[in-house]
Amino acid sequence: MPAGSSNRKLSDAPSDAAFSFEPGRNCWCVEQATRAAFLVDGDAYFKAFVAAARKAQRSILIAGWDFHSRTRILCGGEGSDCDLELGDFLNRLAQERRDLEIHILIWDYPMIFGMDREWAPIYGLGWKPHRRVHFRYDNTHPVGGSHHQKVVVIDDNVAFNGGIDLTCRRWDTCAHDAHDRLRKYEGMPYPPFHDMMMAVEGDAARALGDLVRERWRIATGDRLRPPTAPRRMDWARRQRAVKQRAESRWPEELAPDICDVPVAISRTSPPVNGHSGTREVEALYIDMIAAARHSIYLENQYFTAEKIGAAIEARLAEPEGPEIILVLRKLSHGWLEELTMEALRTRLIERLKAADSRGRLKVVYPYIEGLTEGTCIDIHSKMIIVDDAIVRIGSANIANRSMGLDTECDLTIAADGREDVQEAIRALRASLLGEHLGQPPERVQEVISRTGSLCSTLVELQQDSRTLRDLEGGAQTSEGLLNVLSVADPERPVGLSELAKIFSADDAAEPARAPAGPAWGKIALIAGVLIGLTALWQLTPLSELLDAQRIIAWAQAFGGLWWAPIVTILAYTPACLVMFPRAPITLFAVVAFGPWLGFTYAMLGLEFAAWSTYAAGQQLDRDTVRRLAGRKLNDIIQVLRRRGLIAITALRLVPLAPFSVEGVVAGAVGIKLWHFLLGSAIGMLPGTLVATVFGDQLHGALIESGHINYWLLGSVLLATALATWWVRRWLLTSARQLRAGADGVGEQRISANHGVGRAREA
Repeated sequence: MPAGSSNRKLSDAPSDAAFSFEPGRNCWCVEQATRAAFLVDGDAYFKAFVAAARKAQRSILIAGWDFHSRTRILCGGEGSDCDLELGDFLNRLAQERRDLEIHILIWDYPMIFGMDREWAPIYGLGWKPHRRVHFRYDNTHPVGGSHHQKVVVIDDNVAFNGGIDLTCRRWDTCAHDAHDRLRKYEGMPYPPFHDMMMAVEGDAARALGDLVRERWRIATGDRLRPPTAPRRMDWARRQRAVKQRAESRWPEELAPDICDVPVAISRTSPPVNGHSGTREVEALYIDMIAAARHSIYLENQYFTAEKIGAAIEARLAEPEGPEIILVLRKLSHGWLEELTMEALRTRLIERLKAADSRGRLKVVYPYIEGLTEGTCIDIHSKMIIVDDAIVRIGSANIANRSMGLDTECDLTIAADGREDVQEAIRALRASLLGEHLGQPPERVQEVISRTGSLCSTLVELQQDSRTLRDLEGGAQTSEGLLNVLSVADPERPVGLSELAKIFSADDAAEPARAPAGPAWGKIALIAGVLIGLTALWQLTPLSELLDAQRIIAWAQAFGGLWWAPIVTILAYTPACLVMFPRAPITLFAVVAFGPWLGFTYAMLGLEFAAWSTYAAGQQLDRDTVRRLAGRKLNDIIQVLRRRGLIAITALRLVPLAPFSVEGVVAGAVGIKLWHFLLGSAIGMLPGTLVATVFGDQLHGALIESGHINYWLLGSVLLATALATWWVRRWLLTSARQLRAGADGVGEQRISANHGVGRAREA
């Protein structure tokens, strides 16, 4: 038994004696479930979902972080392949049942996630939903936030909630066979994937239906009727509807783990659009950790939440605190996550190890022999078991963003002294440990009962081919850099309206300044530079080296190199960052490649530079964006919010702010990427065209002794000047109108789940 662990058995004196659900603080509501079941891994969940959906008569509600119509949701036994694609399955259900309405709501993701997503069916590409399959995106979250709930509700009778989206790369069995040929997507294998869902029936399912309908209203402005609401129908259909409502949608193949039990529903929703937000997920985590007497068993994809870490750290410091087992993922998804979330996880784990003077903490990852180098079992589950008394399964990661920025939903069951519930919780924990250790659940439970210690059980049941190994810390990172990296896991959002206030606050907070005198130092510096350049021109061979004919010859020689287009396109990015004029680069490109190719390379270079600044803006924190933008965008930030594409076009056409600042702010405030790139292209088109025409005319006059077409140049310049004047006027007028109407319009949306109108009692 580990040093410092208690001699009491894990089944002694349940910890929930001092634990309670408090609606409005650590949960939204507590509703009765006639049946509840724990679904471990995607194979079990997908089969249960299909069986329940086949019983649907009036409504299927799906809310998730992702959805993919090509997801294969049924996989057969040995020698067979996966069949039944999700999109076809839902279309067939809608076609067969004329009263069935299917609503799918997923996060309106940024383009950085686009490689793993399918084309939106609302654009007419890819999957074509049936007319009663309604597909919508939720874009109501603040900058950096996401819709992360994963909920499916069938006729308000049966619901599923947890960590598994109905999307690709989620299917797997509890075996997590390293070479399972069915675990593939578009013909390519993917690593083992471990996750969990909870199925509930009865009032708990009805409450989850209310939750999804509220999110739908927030995202779309439309209200969905509950499937039990009365409708106009003839007598025969009415009788059939009454009979259907009396029938359960519970899958016949799914054995319930618990019956007739209260289920607490806890949420996270961000403070946005004038609402304070909801942090029930975080409050319940802290309460559960505080209630633990003997053990905490936790599985999660991430482990970076500061307040949860502090609560665990405090328990480890107690002389008689609980054992704590953290099952995490070994590797990160890509270099960016490794640089950010893994570094933050390492810092938090090191803090816990420093507090664990009595050897009650084990941080482990599941290992299975035969995996490809650089891969691991992908721990995606979000669950926690406290003693034998409380179990919780949901969508919330142990990350700061899941505590206050994203929308989350967790389900929790407390034994409250019921032996049958305690036995179900013990069986779930033994099953999970058995899966990770490659041992039968009965063997795991026997060792737990004999040793009274989860830590001792892990040590005793170690084996080579499949086990739980200690998670070693990553590379040490300086505290200063970690503070910068914490931007990747924000606890609170910076919405568009908040960002506008941040910018405006600069003006309001700055005291009035006395009129300043002439900047004699700057004037002297500028004069010195001009005198020096004049001297260089007159007294050195510089004037000969920079002769127009010589420069054109250099440019044309450069244009003949195979890598010249790449260098030209990339040159715009550093030029924009240091505010070097872009026109000389365009002129050079026109001379080097000719007017058509020069214009094309110039536009590609400007678009790449625009995307680079936009991507940087998505990663910067609010203070950095505030310093970069200063006062220049105070008048147009609201125009960006309301009129993204038009406003970006106007900003690119009218130089009201530096090129890089506009891109950073657009990325920070969440302007859609395609709006930004298209608006940038349209807005930069006239200026680039002017530079191209001027460069071509100048080249002709110098090299070919031609005449400059002054009418052409004059027409282009006049059109650009008129457009600039009109856009500048439109921007300022729009900004004044939006500021004047801000108080009268009010907020049109509210944060998740605040508007569900009916009162609930525990």
